[in-house]
Formats: sequence, structure tokens, C-alpha cells
Amino acid sequence: MRIRVTQGIALLSTGALAGAFGYGAANLVPTFNAVPLETRLSFHAELMKMNGITVQGAMAASALSATALAVMTRGTARRLAGGAALLVLTSFLITRFGNVPINGRIKQWAVTTAPSDHAEILARWEAFNYARTGTAFVAFFLLIVLALRPHHTAPDSKATAQGVRPTEVGDGPNRGAIVVVNEDVGSSEGAASRGTA
Repeated sequence: MRIRVTQGIALLSTGALAGAFGYGAANLVPTFNAVPLETRLSFHAELMKMNGITVQGAMAASALSATALAVMTRGTARRLAGGAALLVLTSFLITRFGNVPINGRIKQWAVTTAPSDHAEILARWEAFNYARTGTAFVAFFLLIVLALRPHHTAPDSKATAQGVRPTEVGDGPNRGAIVVVNEDVGSSEGAASRGTA
């Protein structure tokens, strides 16, 4: 139950993060480039104040829940969840060391004057934005793949330790029946239930 709750939180937060970045890349950036520079700078500065709360919160929730999911699972599930956590961390690092410093400069430009190389700096911000959007979407994709994987019930650990395991009859009239085999003595203790071939 804890794994499923953690998985749900990871999917929700990572999906929200990818959606926020995706909306920005698909809609906000083209709008920024279509309006006058003064309008873009003022709107960008105000928008980043809100993003500093919502986006960082989504990144924190995504990274923590995906990491917790990796710790709670094994095998392929652990690799998928761990990969998602690393990709979210990559989005955070790109944001912290790529977008945030430029946001600080844009905030200054909004109340003063943009420098002559402002177009190059804004292009760098957009490149960082596309990069963090890509990593967030791949992280979300990995968690979707994890959620869609079939779940197998693990054999009872106590019974396995005692040399008793369930097995399926392969031939004969009882084909498909599940029997309990005691590996210590090599005997079957009757059919527990009848399945399908």
C-alpha cells in the first residue's frame, strides 16, 4: 500500500512539473518573443516570482517521492524510479544554475535597461528551459512505464525458506493446477486450487 501511495505522489508531482515546463515551452516562450521587449521583461520578472514557489515545490515533491519509490522497490522498478529521480534532479540543477541567474538579470533589466547582448542571454534562458522540460518529461515517462508494468505477487518468504513452493502441473488431466511442493522430501501435497492453462 505504501508503494502505491508513493507511486501516486511521484506520478502526480512529476506530471505537474512536466506540464508546467511544457506549457512554458509551448506557449509562454513564443509569446515572450512576440511582444515588445519591455513587456516581456516586466511579465517575465513577475512570473518568475510565482514560479519560484510552485515549480520548486513540484521539483522537490517529484525528486523525494521518486527517490523513496526507488528505495522501496527492487529490480527494474528501482531502476525506473531511480532514473526518474535523477532526471528530476537534473531539471533542478539546470533551473538553479542556468535559468535562475538569468532570471535575476532580467529582473534588473525590467527596472533599468537591457544590455546590447540581451538577445543572446534570453536565447540561453530558452535553451535551459527546453533542456529542463525534456528531462522532466522523460522522468514522467519512466514513472508511467513503471505504473503500467504488471504486478506479480511474490511467493511467501516463510514457505520458501522452509523449502515449500507453489508450482503448476504441466501435463495430464490436472494441467494448470497449482500444487504445493515440499522440496525437502520431493513430494506434492495435493492440489490447492485449479487454474487455467
